[in-house]
Amino acid sequence: MSLKAPDFGKVAVLLGGRSAEREVSLMSGRGVLEALRSRGVDAHAFDPAERDISDLRREGFQRCFIALHGRFGEDGTVQGALELMGIAYTGSGVMASSISIDKVTTKRIWLADGLPTPKYILLRRGAFDRKQVMAVPDDLGLPVIVKPAREGSSIGVVKVEDYSGMAGAVEQAAQLDADVLCEQFIRGDEVTCPVLGTGDNARALPVIRIVAPEGNYDYQNKYFTDTTQYLVPCGLPAGEEAAIQAMVLQAYRVLGCRGWGRLDVMIDAASRKPYLLEINTSPGMTSHSLVPMSARAAGISYEDLCLEVLRTANLDHDPQPGGAA
Repeated sequence: MSLKAPDFGKVAVLLGGRSAEREVSLMSGRGVLEALRSRGVDAHAFDPAERDISDLRREGFQRCFIALHGRFGEDGTVQGALELMGIAYTGSGVMASSISIDKVTTKRIWLADGLPTPKYILLRRGAFDRKQVMAVPDDLGLPVIVKPAREGSSIGVVKVEDYSGMAGAVEQAAQLDADVLCEQFIRGDEVTCPVLGTGDNARALPVIRIVAPEGNYDYQNKYFTDTTQYLVPCGLPAGEEAAIQAMVLQAYRVLGCRGWGRLDVMIDAASRKPYLLEINTSPGMTSHSLVPMSARAAGISYEDLCLEVLRTANLDHDPQPGGAA
């Protein structure tokens, strides 16, 4: 039987946190908090950057809606703390979260499962020199995408157009992460596809096609401008949307993700082949965020989406979604 608002008990919406995505997380969390309260859930804001996380158990919280993004929220650390306290939480478990935050590890697993992702070169801080940096375009071509291996929201991402930009882009990314990911640039359509559920019950929501100013879908254009276009229905050729949905479901399942997530994909303009870029296991829930937009196209309101995600709150050792409380 589907859980009703009183059945959730006292719910903490985890927001803010200590990552570079703190401001986005605050926006996400406030939206989720308001939505849950509007549906009668006893929900409270909780910022792990300002409070000891052990207060969750001391104050009798029974579930957590994780609206944290990036490190210390989406990387398995908070999930591990909640596992130790026995407090059910939304989204993927400890291992799936820690794998998914790492773009290189994610790529390796996808490739091992036969899933397409752009070619890449990993540069580890202190283990590469200028000659190796300047040789990256020789292997991957130009433009090349340079980004920290474990950041989100396009933070630290640079599209390098020529050799002269390589050193600065790598240096910028290295300030945010010990590992720098250099990735083949796929020219074509940028799309994203949310997933709800777990295992065989997981389902893909409508694909969104993203049209950013000059093709630059950066941090500013994601959250703070209204010039980026989000097309849903996506308007892709017949069959492409269904193929992308099938691919992202496989990519989501092979990582062991649960509850919800969102996968970003590039479609090569010439071959129409889709390439997986990354997965977000705690997607944004702001006014500009894509999971609520896709859900709305599927007939799911923001409030119902928040409730559906909260119903899947779980612990790693409880195999039944929503079974922990």
